[in-house]
Amino acid sequence: MSLSSRSRMSKDAAEVQNIESDDIETNDVGMNGAETNDAETKSTDVLGAASSSRIAIEAVTPSLGDGRFAPKAVVNDSVSVSAVIFADGHDVLAAQVSWTDPQGVSRQVPLKLVRPLGLDVWEGQFVPTRIGRHQFVIEAWWDIYATYRDELAKKHQAGVPIELELEEGRRLVESAAQRSEDELGEKLSGVLADFTHAEHNSQRVAVLLDADTTRLMAAADTRPHLSRSDVVYPLEVDRRAANFASWYELFPRSETTDPSRHGTFADVQKRLPMIRDMGFDVLYFPPIHPIGRAHRKGPNNTLEAGPEDPGSPYAIGSQDGGHEAIHPELGSREDFRELVQAAACHGLEIALDFAIQCSPDHPWLAEHPGWFSWRPDGSIRYAENPPKKYQDIVNVDFYAEDAVPELWLTLRDVVQLWVDEGVRIFRVDNPHTKPLPFWEWLIADIKSRDPGVLFLAEAFTRPPMMARLGKVGFTQSYTYFTWRHTKAELTQYLTELNESPLRECYRPNFFVNTPDINPYFLQSSGRPGFLIRAALATMGSGLWGMYSGFELCEGTPVPGKEEYLDSEKYEIRPRDYAAPGNIIYEIAQLNRIRRENPALQTHLGIAFYSVDNERLLYFGKRDEERGNFVLVAVNLDPFDVQEGRFELPLWELGLPDEATLRVEDLMTGQRFAWQGKQQWMRLDPAHLPFAIWRIQPLG
Repeated sequence: MSLSSRSRMSKDAAEVQNIESDDIETNDVGMNGAETNDAETKSTDVLGAASSSRIAIEAVTPSLGDGRFAPKAVVNDSVSVSAVIFADGHDVLAAQVSWTDPQGVSRQVPLKLVRPLGLDVWEGQFVPTRIGRHQFVIEAWWDIYATYRDELAKKHQAGVPIELELEEGRRLVESAAQRSEDELGEKLSGVLADFTHAEHNSQRVAVLLDADTTRLMAAADTRPHLSRSDVVYPLEVDRRAANFASWYELFPRSETTDPSRHGTFADVQKRLPMIRDMGFDVLYFPPIHPIGRAHRKGPNNTLEAGPEDPGSPYAIGSQDGGHEAIHPELGSREDFRELVQAAACHGLEIALDFAIQCSPDHPWLAEHPGWFSWRPDGSIRYAENPPKKYQDIVNVDFYAEDAVPELWLTLRDVVQLWVDEGVRIFRVDNPHTKPLPFWEWLIADIKSRDPGVLFLAEAFTRPPMMARLGKVGFTQSYTYFTWRHTKAELTQYLTELNESPLRECYRPNFFVNTPDINPYFLQSSGRPGFLIRAALATMGSGLWGMYSGFELCEGTPVPGKEEYLDSEKYEIRPRDYAAPGNIIYEIAQLNRIRRENPALQTHLGIAFYSVDNERLLYFGKRDEERGNFVLVAVNLDPFDVQEGRFELPLWELGLPDEATLRVEDLMTGQRFAWQGKQQWMRLDPAHLPFAIWRIQPLG
């Protein structure tokens, strides 16, 4: 190769090298910029990760829909809160529930780690003292001093050198004293002085492990890695009657001695002392509004009514008015106000029926035709609940052309009108056939002005819908209790009501009968059957109710149906409340027992115990805070004596199998003692098909 060729190649190589060098320099600039941006992004990611919660807070209770709905609570009753709380490593954590009442006042209560420790479950309780919507969050943090204290105690007990640990403890106390003010700072300085003046390590350890030191250090804690639950949980706190009340239902028009004379509010006042003496708290009326004439029902739901037939009170509305009006034969608005006041003087609250349905004569059809769905021939389809048909009733359409918002607001105003008249309890007819968003809005709106207003859902429908009604705001609900008769059925149903999510959203009101439901069991079981169902309802739930006539053991049916012959829904039915064979005394006793025993004032906390007879149901309820323990046994057979061996739950009292209990029969007042776990019962339905015992440890 010639020199010139080498020279040319060297030149070409140099140019190439220069080009590559330029490219490399350019690429270095681009890569450096990309690396810088990438580093900034990664740094941001790291900072975000490092600032996120180091402590996990999971499985918070009470909760519905992870905070979508508010669980139910009762004012001045403890609310139990729990959560699973954990973090990396072995450092000691601390946690609390922070809750805020409707007036915005916040309080905190510590949570404690419960056994077994490996499950990381923390529990605590707080007591709301106001009614209305509350909120709570769970908070947890690294407890530096508790972690230190735990390590110091272990090393001191092991006998290893702890000089360095003592210095660490001194510095922790010193730092806490320096950042604390006033009394707390002074007390921590005193702890530091005690530590300094201690002559021996054992004395210094005692100072650092002292319970007062621990309490002071907790108060001064900076709470590193403070974490809060992701959700602010709502809690609806109701007044006592939401969870504990006895309901009595009557038709005011039947409070008369003459079926041809319409009863009045003044006549109802005469019954108040008897209803009070039976131990009831709530007096509930079916609709008290004007009744339409069009398609009015006659006796026993016949399609033709005579001129004197009163019609069904659920066919609401006539020329005399609609849901805001009072049936003129019951009395005036002033008469109603007097009745509300008189009832209050007897310890009774008036509950009204809120039935969103209209007779064809209701003023709304003429004044607001856009609230209804009209058929092509200009008619409106009448209401049906197969197999039942209600030709005298038509329904509004919540999403009709003119219904939103006018119909919704009008219905709200109807409820508010009766609240303003002193009514704070409403039984709502068939709420499951109306939109859930409507109920959630209406109930929240009414309770925003008076959180003490209560709503009972009359919804015999699918379980998810019944639960959802409770979630959207209904205070109480009718139940399937009416159709639970066997030991297995009752045990399963009452257990289900005690489990989540029903225990948080669903308060069962055990009605033993209604004007619509004449249970098959009561149609043939005689007086013992009525006593059986009364005992099960009153002892099984804090809420129970009965429709008048139950105390007289009325049960004559329409053949083959769960309906009353000569139903009071279609005619005036005077009664002789002193008729032979009544169970008024027993009902009064059952209600008295409920009032005197806190354990019986809720459906929660029921426990079923062993008895070797499938016709005997045996359960207990216990209120540990008040030291109240009640055992209940019911003979489910209304015809024959049933007996069997049963176990006393001595283990729940921490007693051995041979222990002795003091016993009081709450129906008879008899007092005696039971010794040993195994006992014998015998229940005769001809005498009394149930027994209720209050038990206490001897001594």
